[in-house]
Amino acid sequence: MRDKKGFTLIELLIVVVIIGILAAIAIPKFSATREKAYFAAMKSDLKNLASQQEIYYSDTYAYTSSTALLTFVTSQGVVAAITAGTDGWSASVTHSALGGSEGCAIYYGSGTAPTTPVKPTAVGAIACTQ
Repeated sequence: MRDKKGFTLIELLIVVVIIGILAAIAIPKFSATREKAYFAAMKSDLKNLASQQEIYYSDTYAYTSSTALLTFVTSQGVVAAITAGTDGWSASVTHSALGGSEGCAIYYGSGTAPTTPVKPTAVGAIACTQ
């Protein structure tokens, strides 16, 4: 008699289908985790920017729109737009991986609250589209 060891074709197909189902569940969750990381980087950059603006203000009694004067460097992929005056400032950030309609914003003092990508509800509050 022959020793019949191994798997049948049906058993192998069932395993492949199960792996496919697990992959279909895991891939969207990974994508959502990546988006959360992008938003965390943008929020962190806005907090750092606020600190740098206050340090600059304590030296010059004015705010600035120049990241070079603030010695402020954004995270990889984050683009910051800063508007400043003597009494306040505002900033909005976007991430290159998310598109222009997704991002975060903040303002301080008498700075005009940015309306794109989202309008903050209070002075010093970081508002994000997600």
